[in-house]
Amino acid sequence: MTNFSPEKLSVEYRDGITPVQPVIPRHYTLTHSDLTGDLFLTIGNHYAWDKVTSMRDEVLGEWKENSSFLYYCVYVYIDQEPFNQLISAKRYEVFRRELPLALTAIRCGDNLLFQNYPILDQAIIVVNFVSAYPPFARQENWGMFHNYSVK
Repeated sequence: MTNFSPEKLSVEYRDGITPVQPVIPRHYTLTHSDLTGDLFLTIGNHYAWDKVTSMRDEVLGEWKENSSFLYYCVYVYIDQEPFNQLISAKRYEVFRRELPLALTAIRCGDNLLFQNYPILDQAIIVVNFVSAYPPFARQENWGMFHNYSVK
């Protein structure tokens, strides 16, 4: 995993979302530049589809509620056109390796929300690896947000 550098992160709020409200709906689109290593986090009522490229290497996330607790749901798209299982296998490995960096960037980028609602640091993170290939299509628990805070 690449080390997280807060100075490489840019955050943009959209659609009336502020650094402290609302929690739901709150959608996150994390993209990056392969050239500079910069990370770009867009937080809004909807995903920032205008930031998504044909590479499909973004990390999407949103807060959800189940009965009485909140959890964070992540979506990563493993397959890329043209569909090829070997390419998907490589992308799956890269997503797994870089996901801790992405979660740290999301936690850091929305730090004021976590300061206002400390309970969010105890939220479970559910990662959905989306793929047409069964070995890569899975849902996993990736712990809680307090594991991804910048020390």
